[in-house]
Amino acid sequence: MSRQIFLDTETTGLSPESGDRIIEIGCVEMVNRRLTGRHLHFYINPQRKSHEDAVKIHGLTDEFLADKPVFAALADEILEYCRGAEIIIHNASFDIGFLNAELKRLDKGVFTDHVAGVIDSLVMAREMFPGKSNSLDALCRRLEVDNSHRTLHGALMDAELLSIVYINMTRGQDALLIDAVEEGKDTQATTEIVAIDFSTFDLPVITPSEDEATAFEAVLADLDKASGGKTLWKTLETVV
Repeated sequence: MSRQIFLDTETTGLSPESGDRIIEIGCVEMVNRRLTGRHLHFYINPQRKSHEDAVKIHGLTDEFLADKPVFAALADEILEYCRGAEIIIHNASFDIGFLNAELKRLDKGVFTDHVAGVIDSLVMAREMFPGKSNSLDALCRRLEVDNSHRTLHGALMDAELLSIVYINMTRGQDALLIDAVEEGKDTQATTEIVAIDFSTFDLPVITPSEDEATAFEAVLADLDKASGGKTLWKTLETVV
């Protein structure tokens, strides 16, 4: 079974080294390339004030977070949910840095001790679309993922958007064959690939009618006139 978790956090600021804390975590589960609907989502009391610029991004005020549980009360549930899964994060170094800082306070090691591995979807996007903007919003636009409801950043909403973006980014992978297996069928079944000899096919050649041929010649004549007699097919006809 392939189990992946799309994870995102919101924080009081940009630097866990300076004491900034996680205030929201959102996780979306995918098993065998299918979103299960089993999410994990918490608002967290950071026990410190958020930076004003951060509040403008996520909209989570100190007053709203004041009665929420602290990270220490949620850590075991978060780790159990993520345990053994492959974690997919956009700009992973940011979120992992905050998660490690929170776990260090609780003497629970580092985040990667508890999971199968971490994939940074931002690194993937930069390899797929070099020289282009690869923010989550930019990827949503490029891959036609509806993010019209994203007026503020939110951990669960962004994790959900990332899951759809990631599925679209990896459409060419062999793993997508799993999507073709219908509900209730044996997922261990193998797909037989049959070689086809195309030389055995007798492909019909459909010739144009007299009117179609005349109309085509008229179009070619107009193009030749518009180019001042410099059309390429005239040169090719001479060579032949």
